[in-house]
Parts: sequence; structure tokens; C-alpha cells
Amino acid sequence: MLSRIIAESPLKTLPADLLVGIETADDAAVYRLNETQAIVATTDFFMPIVDDPRDFGRIAAANALSDVYAMGGRPIFALAIVGMPLAKLPEDVIHTILEGGASICAEAGIPIAGGHSIDAPEPIYGLVAIGIVHPDKVKTNKGAQAGDVLILGKPLGIGILSAVLKKELLSPAGYDEMVRSTTKLNVTGTPLAEMPGVHAITDVTGFGLAGHLLEICRGSKLDCTVEFDKLPLIAEAVTHVKAGIATGASTRNWASYGESVVLPPGMPEWQQKMITDPQTSGGLLVACAPDCVDAVLTAFRADGFDQAAVVGRFGESGGVLPRGFPPVTPRLTFA
Repeated sequence: MLSRIIAESPLKTLPADLLVGIETADDAAVYRLNETQAIVATTDFFMPIVDDPRDFGRIAAANALSDVYAMGGRPIFALAIVGMPLAKLPEDVIHTILEGGASICAEAGIPIAGGHSIDAPEPIYGLVAIGIVHPDKVKTNKGAQAGDVLILGKPLGIGILSAVLKKELLSPAGYDEMVRSTTKLNVTGTPLAEMPGVHAITDVTGFGLAGHLLEICRGSKLDCTVEFDKLPLIAEAVTHVKAGIATGASTRNWASYGESVVLPPGMPEWQQKMITDPQTSGGLLVACAPDCVDAVLTAFRADGFDQAAVVGRFGESGGVLPRGFPPVTPRLTFA
């Protein structure tokens, strides 16, 4: 539905200084201010995926800031988006949610400089995140080149852990892993912008690994092959998805783009659920030249992303990309 809405956008003429808009469903908008500075602007918000209010605030803030890093940008400030059921939620709980978000922004070295709040039926929290980047160093989801290597920065399985949490089956260690992963800032995106051999970046969020990787494929007009066995996975998520626990969003994701994905014969259903699992504040996906792989992995390791791994490679696509991204070509293949 979102693809159709974007494809039917009435916007025909865009200013030349708008370097990134809605054309390829990228992570943020980028507007050039001058020869050395461009503004990166994005927003993200959602309802709680955990019960702890501070953790909710921290996860939502990290998730919103991730889109700035995914463009190669450096955050400079944020605005809060707050919708709270004032008649149902105690004031101290609301304060704790906001404090959690502010703590992540402090970790990123930026202030929350304002925002907007409403009385809402359900708790909603997120950020407008504003960053800055050199116009020549913006990393979009359409710059991958044939022969590029694909690197994933964080392990998959956050959506599954969230579903397990709702069933009250998640272990304390699993919860800690979930919070640790979703609150870890994707700061590596900023130094990656300085590497000419890094050609494209996005982050894995609600459409799952397959969905966001297809955005790179379609934007770059390239096929990609991923080796499932090389994907970093959260161990407890694997245990539960093999037992049949997954999110409804995983099924909806597959329905929306599955015809563009080629699976190996006999691939277990749990593996399909893993590649379509919606991630909150998921890892960066990086397309880079083969001779840049060591530098990219070193940058990830320096920031504590010990499970970052090479997971695939891009190749030429035989298809032509018309307006609206018809889900026929390019293709994403899992081996």
C-alpha cells in the first residue's frame, strides 16, 4: 500500500537542493544547504513494545536516530513526538518515558530541543531527528554497485523476541538482549560516510531484512544473493521461531514482497520468518566494494558491533526499474 501511495504522489517538480526525497523509500530526507553542508531530517514513533517505560523511551529514540546514521549523517538535535493517555497513565510514567528518550539523545551527544504533545488513546513516543552530512558523502539506498559485498551490523530476531515477550515466555537474558540491541546507536554510519568504497547504506526496521534489502536492490537496479547461514541471529529468537512464534507483521511483509524473493528448495519456514521479521532499531545494511570490507568491519568492531558480518553480494539485474517499483525485478535470492 505504501509503495502505491508513494508512486501516486502528486509531487512532480522537486527543488534541486533536495538530494534525497521519497523516490526510493530512503531512510531520511536530505537537503543541501551549501557546498559542504546538508540537513538530514527524519521522524519515527510507535507504541510501546516493552512494559518498562524507560526502556520504551530509549528504544524509540534510538530507532529514530538510526535513520540519520543510515544516511551517513551526524545527529545534531531532536524534537520529541509525544501522545499519552493522560487519564490512564500516571505522570511519573510519562516522565520516565521522556527521560529514557532524553538519555539516548545524551548518549548521541544531542539535545531534545522541543517537540509536540497530545492526549492520545494509546502511548506514542518518538523523535524528529535532525542531522548534518557533507552533500558529497550522503549514503543512500540506491548506490550499490555490481560486485559489492553486503554487510549486516546487528543480529536479526527483535520482532520475534517482542512476540515472545507478549506471550510472557521471554527469559530475563532474552529481554536484556532485546533492550541492548534496540538501544545500541548505529553510530558507525557516520564514519562509513567518509569511506568512498561504501556505496549504499540503509537500516533494517519494520519491513525486515528482505524488505529493506529489496529497497537497495530496486534503488540500485541490482540483484543480490544472501547466504542465510552467514546471517547473525539472536539465539533465543531462533529457539522460539522454530517453535512457531513470530509476528503478524512478518506474514504481511512476505505477502507484500515475497514474489521478488527467491528461496532455496526446502528452506524451513522459520528461516523465512527470520528474514521477514520486523526489526525495531535494527542494524545497518552496508553495500561496499570488496577491498573496503576490512575497513567497514573494523569500523563496526570499534563501535562494539561484534556480530557484524558479510552476508551477501550484489550482481547485475536483468530488469528495468519503472516508476512505482513493480515487484518483479530486481530479485533477492537466499542461498
